[in-house]
Amino acid sequence: MSIYAVVPAAGAGKRFGAALPKQYFDLAGLTIQQRTINTLTSLPEINRVVLVVAPDDERAQQLWYQHSTKLQFVSGGAERMDSVLAGLLALQAGGAQASDWVLVHDVARPLLRANDVRKLLKAIDTHPVGGLLANPVRDTMKRANLTGEVAKTVAREGLWHALTPQAFRLGLLIDALQQAQRDAVLVTDEASAIERVGLQPLLVEGARDNLKITYFDDLALAHALLMAREFSRTNNHEDNK
Repeated sequence: MSIYAVVPAAGAGKRFGAALPKQYFDLAGLTIQQRTINTLTSLPEINRVVLVVAPDDERAQQLWYQHSTKLQFVSGGAERMDSVLAGLLALQAGGAQASDWVLVHDVARPLLRANDVRKLLKAIDTHPVGGLLANPVRDTMKRANLTGEVAKTVAREGLWHALTPQAFRLGLLIDALQQAQRDAVLVTDEASAIERVGLQPLLVEGARDNLKITYFDDLALAHALLMAREFSRTNNHEDNK
């Protein structure tokens, strides 16, 4: 059995509010995309990483990546689910088996810890479906009405923030995403596609600093978290990767 990773990076990142796609912004000397890809390609457990980029993206292949021989570039589609499926089909065409594990990770989560990937892989090793990194909700949750007022306070017990990577068998995830396409249903993460076919992914608690850079001010927060991690590693000699 082999383990692969697919990183969808074909989106425009409109919420980020910049002309340049957010994955190409600098984060302490490297682009967000380089940091994300370098973490994944550095893991010996992962055989290959597929980076799915926009068809007109001329930057991705010009960047430096660690272990670039493990990296494959594929053109993506209009939606995240289309890009993920393109990456999965590229793996299948390249000889990956239906039973192989595939980790799907957001390009805008450059602070992923290697230990969290290993924790996820260990947790799903004997699970029949697969799973995802996630965090239990800590805050009081409110549901809004159409005018922005509180309609209801939602109990936080049992609620989790979905993170990435999300890991499933190659064949199962291809089938689930293709089913969503046939039904014209837009799924925003891989677990949602798996849930649609009646299966229950495993929730695996991950580090809370696995931040997704969505808005421009998230970049400063990511930089602060990265510097704090480096300080901790230097002074405590801990492996915080």
